[in-house]
Amino acid sequence: MRRAATLPLILLAIVMAAPALAQQSEQIGSWRLTCSTDRMTDRTTCLLRLRDWVEPPGSAMPGLALEVIERGGRLVPAVTSRDLTLEGAARGLLALTGMAQLRFPPHRLFEMPCGLEGWSLICAPRPEDTARAEQELPQADRVLVRMLGMPGSGSPAAEPVEFRLSGTAEALARYRRAAPPGAAAPEPPGLGGRGLLQRLLRLLDP
Repeated sequence: MRRAATLPLILLAIVMAAPALAQQSEQIGSWRLTCSTDRMTDRTTCLLRLRDWVEPPGSAMPGLALEVIERGGRLVPAVTSRDLTLEGAARGLLALTGMAQLRFPPHRLFEMPCGLEGWSLICAPRPEDTARAEQELPQADRVLVRMLGMPGSGSPAAEPVEFRLSGTAEALARYRRAAPPGAAAPEPPGLGGRGLLQRLLRLLDP
């Protein structure tokens, strides 16, 4: 009974942890740039995502998106699932051994290991691949994405998802103007995604 009563309190805490944000969004070619300003701190953070889902959200599973993130001052592609909550815990757990494959034809593919960063799943290029990823991204007219080791994903021989890209260079320039290097908000202390999943599993364990 105690655990059953505790779960609604966890969900309430997750909702209350989200700051009050003022959002602005614009479409740039095949990309959507969304910037949010925290009205308490005046800190602005931006997300640059492809308008189409790699895997759309389901009834009990958050979606996977192709996003641009910063790694070591470079803007690189990544597959992400943001703001994991109790309903999305399975996505986060399986992502610990998951992998994204991404390719800008005719160049060779990137293998992007997945992990948890704060409340989010991030599948990003390895450090040795970030320079190549940054160079290929703005010039690409299409991208292939395949997820491995995740719910609903196929085998390594499964057909990848293909997206046409447009306006990428302009979208990257606007993103960089709105979010200069190092502008990303730091992870809130004590709210790491891995720790969240471990606490949820302890509560759900009979």
